[in-house]
Amino acid sequence: MFIEAQNLSKTYGKQTAVQDLNFRLEEGQIVGFLGPNGAGKSTTLKMLLGLIQPSSGSVQIDGKDPQDQAIELKKQIGYLAENNPLYPEMYVREFLEFIANIHQVENPAVRIQEVIEWVGLQKEAHKKIQELSKGYQQRVGIALAILHDPKILILDEPTSGLDPNQRDEIRDLIKSLQKNRIILFSSHLLSEVEAICDRVLLIHQGKLVSDSPMKEIKDLEKFFKEKTS
Repeated sequence: MFIEAQNLSKTYGKQTAVQDLNFRLEEGQIVGFLGPNGAGKSTTLKMLLGLIQPSSGSVQIDGKDPQDQAIELKKQIGYLAENNPLYPEMYVREFLEFIANIHQVENPAVRIQEVIEWVGLQKEAHKKIQELSKGYQQRVGIALAILHDPKILILDEPTSGLDPNQRDEIRDLIKSLQKNRIILFSSHLLSEVEAICDRVLLIHQGKLVSDSPMKEIKDLEKFFKEKTS
């Protein structure tokens, strides 16, 4: 499984949001996707997900265009959006049953219980989502993203608004999902990226300004400022 962007660009009228991005993501990697506000991160993620059409260039997922095979390819993708859209009035297990039905998950009861245990929701599964803390709601969002066992996870600000203990727990959970998956991790918290990612893609003003192994970056904050100032 791989994702490849080739000369990926998106324009809105006279405004260029993303320009000539080229990168390839492969299994077993957690890749940090960074950039200042307005750099083009959200636009890029939407093109990778097949939600918007590139103006030029292409996205390939395992050699296939998500625009041509949107339904089949989306079955391979788990997505946690920044605002973590949930149904707050639903019970946790009820919500996961609803999502499992949408994805036509085989043996849904078994899979739901497996995911509940994996993300640490055993004591919360009988509660309504609106009764959960922010940290546990993020766990529900991750459960939603992995329920259909996707090979690609795209996580947009997964630790936003969490306290340090909750961030550590979510970070450990994400690292446990790394094997045999591609994980693209977008965050404004550079310490999170340093702790969890193997590689960093950095975009600025719609252009890819760095594609670097994390181990080669001594000070990510300094590196970020140098590349985006």
